[in-house]
Amino acid sequence: MTYPMHPLPTTVVGSYPQPLWLVDRAALADHGVPRVSASDIWRIPEDQREAAQDDATIVAIADMERAGIDIVSDGEMRRESYSNRFALALDGIDAEHAGAVRGSTGRVTPVPRVVGRIRRRGPVEVRDAEFLLAHARHATKITLPGPFTLSQQAENAFYKDEEEMAMDYAVAVNEELQALKATGVDVVQLDEPWVRTAPDKAERWGVNAINRALQGIAGPTIIHLCFGYAASVRDKPSAYAFLPQLADTTAGQISIEAAQPRLDLGVLKDLAGKTIVLGVLDLSDPAVETPETVAARLRAGLQYVPPERLVAAPDCGMKYLPRDTAFGKLRALAEGAAIVRRELAG
Repeated sequence: MTYPMHPLPTTVVGSYPQPLWLVDRAALADHGVPRVSASDIWRIPEDQREAAQDDATIVAIADMERAGIDIVSDGEMRRESYSNRFALALDGIDAEHAGAVRGSTGRVTPVPRVVGRIRRRGPVEVRDAEFLLAHARHATKITLPGPFTLSQQAENAFYKDEEEMAMDYAVAVNEELQALKATGVDVVQLDEPWVRTAPDKAERWGVNAINRALQGIAGPTIIHLCFGYAASVRDKPSAYAFLPQLADTTAGQISIEAAQPRLDLGVLKDLAGKTIVLGVLDLSDPAVETPETVAARLRAGLQYVPPERLVAAPDCGMKYLPRDTAFGKLRALAEGAAIVRRELAG
């Protein structure tokens, strides 16, 4: 199916809950958001894992489509996190010895250690996209970590500086995006949550790296940024440290988290010309929103963005939610968008 043409199409950010028979969710929670390998989360032996992930992917796609979502993903069933699968598949990474990055809170996180030139050695998510296309009836979307975020989630033991490293990440991401688009997938998205945590670097060279990653990529392209998974970040700021600057990216769409942080949507005026993928599902709230709540959040977005440039979505990936909660929220998303669509039609 081609990209939906009606106003207020609905989509997911990327991930959907992995089944309990596929992953040990307690082990996953212990890892936080893995940057390096977290193979202990899988309940299925390695020689049977791909088939199990295929089955989980079919279920995730079916759930999204049953809920009424217009643009579906593969649910990221094969991933331990949104970023580590791609990050660890590149040349230049020491697979035996992890590096470390100290965050703003002082916590030290194991990360990939870059010891050589970053290069894409071959397809990473191409089979994922092909499998998605083979099983989806609705429009399709697949995600990759963006080059700026990849550069901030790595220990540099090779490059003269982070900018040089990020530009090589951008080339690798671009090559993967080209291969993904060649499968026929409708939408590609780069996850770039770290632009808000290092806004000074993002302003100096992050936008250039993002634009290099998107160079020559046709069709809808999205940059997603958020404040982190609701499961691990409870108190979120009501404004982004880095958002208006994304107007200078070549991405056609900007995906933001707005429901949980109660974001001041006035900032959307700074992104005139971009389509906004607006987060209207609060993933920190275990209660399923009513369609009317979703509709009200979309109406707030319409004060700043015309309906032809507004897409309805969850705040972030739904990986850490119970499956029934995630499904209920997606159904409310579809029904809430339909309410506003009917209002717009008079």
